[in-house]
Order: sequence, then structure tokens, then C-alpha cells
Amino acid sequence: MTANDFALETFLKTRAEAQQSKDIDALMRHYPPDIVYYDVVPPLRFTGTAEVRANFLRWFDGYEGPISLDTHELTVVTEGDTAFANMLHLDSGTRKGGLQSAIWVRETTCLRRTNGQWLITHEHISVPINPINLQAWLPTEMNQPA
Repeated sequence: MTANDFALETFLKTRAEAQQSKDIDALMRHYPPDIVYYDVVPPLRFTGTAEVRANFLRWFDGYEGPISLDTHELTVVTEGDTAFANMLHLDSGTRKGGLQSAIWVRETTCLRRTNGQWLITHEHISVPINPINLQAWLPTEMNQPA
């Protein structure tokens, strides 16, 4: 593991910790003003920190407490001041109303280092679907067949 890889894994870990604890200010420090963020909820494309912040607050508000975000298969590739990461997350917790839920999400993150600081310039979140019924794929096992 290179120093860049370690720095990026640490950066992504602190971001996940901010997400799990719903610390919006700590989370938003990972994004520049011109962030472009694709999500699974409308309007699907969020641009700029105000829109991304509001989207994260919407996500946080759906849970009655902390969000568990188990990261799997993290891959980080760096070239100079550019990096790409992809991973799987098992997003789970107690939803408003007491429902326990868990869903797998896929994430691709593009980062740029400016003045020694990494920031996420583009992020893409997707939810796998069951090809048989076109519904969100909700198994707890990552590689469970549809």
C-alpha cells in the first residue's frame, strides 16, 4: 500500500464515520463547492455543496439513530493528484417508524488533490436490482444469487 493509498483510505474512513454519526459538517468537509453527486433518489443528480448537503440531511433524517455503513471490497487507484475508489456498502439501521432495514449500495468516487488536500469531486451511488422482478436487491449476503 502506498502513502497515497493509505491517505485515501483514511480519508474515506473519516467520511464514513461522519456519515454513520450523521455529522453533516464533518461530512461536507470531504466535498468541494463544485461537487457532482449522483444518487438513487430524485432528482438523481445533485450539484454543489448546498444540494449535496440537503440530500445527505434527507438521508440522515430517514433513520432513528446512527446509520451502519459496512464497507466491502474497497479499491483505490491513484495517479498523481487524481484518484478513483469503488466499494460496496451495506447500509443498515433503524428507519423512522422502527423498521430495521439493510440495503446494498455500490459507490464510485472520484477525487482530486489540491494543495495537498483530497476532496471528492464526483460520486455515484447505485442500488443493485433483482433482474427477475426489477425491485431493489435486499439480501444480507453480498453474493447471494437473485
